[in-house]
Amino acid sequence: MNIKSLLLGSAAAMAVVSGAQAADAIVAAEPEPVEYVRVCDAYGTGYFYIPGTETCLKINGYIRFQVDVAPNASSIGASGGGSTANDSDWDARTRGQVQFTAKSDTEYGPLTGVIVLQANADDASAQKTQLDSAYLDIAGFRAGLFYSWWDDGLSGETDDLGSPNTLHNSIRYQYETGNFYAGISVDELEDGYFPADGSEGPNDFGVAIGLGGKAGAFTYQITAGYDTDNEEGAVRAMGTVAVGPGTLGLAAIYSTNPNGYYAKAEWVVAAEYAIKATDKLKITPAVQYYGNYGTTADGEFKDDVDAWKAGVTIDYQIVDNLSAKVSVQYLDPDGADDVTSGFFRLQRAF
Repeated sequence: MNIKSLLLGSAAAMAVVSGAQAADAIVAAEPEPVEYVRVCDAYGTGYFYIPGTETCLKINGYIRFQVDVAPNASSIGASGGGSTANDSDWDARTRGQVQFTAKSDTEYGPLTGVIVLQANADDASAQKTQLDSAYLDIAGFRAGLFYSWWDDGLSGETDDLGSPNTLHNSIRYQYETGNFYAGISVDELEDGYFPADGSEGPNDFGVAIGLGGKAGAFTYQITAGYDTDNEEGAVRAMGTVAVGPGTLGLAAIYSTNPNGYYAKAEWVVAAEYAIKATDKLKITPAVQYYGNYGTTADGEFKDDVDAWKAGVTIDYQIVDNLSAKVSVQYLDPDGADDVTSGFFRLQRAF
């Protein structure tokens, strides 16, 4: 009887212990909360909230492969961070660009910050990475490194309507409504035009104004700039209008003398007609005429030296976010050899 009681007591004790251990086994720590990336639709497509903040971020960019064809074409790649120029008449190069755009609401309206990083490679060992833009923007005020209004053009292939250096450290105010804008900008012109007469290089600033807008099928833009270093200025007018199966673009420039905003010629007229052949194919023939073309060492335009340029550009949308472009241009300046150039480009946007 004692043995039976002992066995029953032992079994009961083991059951109690086992039950306690089973209860302990199903107790687990609370899982850490997971914060998923949320879509931010307040500023358009592509934005998402940075986790833990109310700031919206968008990441986009493109990858470009291009083959240039021109006399000494490799000098194009060299100037963009490629290898040393030689006498090759063609040159292949690749570019990768990424843009980060951050936006958040404030009592003064959206606060915007933009960083654009660009890398150019002429070959595996000859590469150049640069800050292509970096600026902040709030309530119409913008400050930082960004492209001026003079960077705009028609299609930008045949037309040559701005300075080669349009990326400046600047501060700008721009007023905008739905179909109109007007603004003023103060630009540091350290890398702008300056006469090659032995004087010190450019180290001053320029003041630019811009206004433009849209009225129905017509768009317009008027831009002016004054270079305080050279004490010269330029003004440009551009417009486009839908005509038939395409868009007609016209532009004109007057420059008092070479300066940081325009230094190619004293006066310029340009025209193009962008034909929408199909939903995927666009063909753009264009022409441009330069009056008093080129500069002297004294910082003046060359009198009675003119030039004209003509070309055609074909754009084809292969699939969504993948496009091809072919452009051929012919330049005929007075007193110099004519030049035929062109390029083929593939570009994938994201």
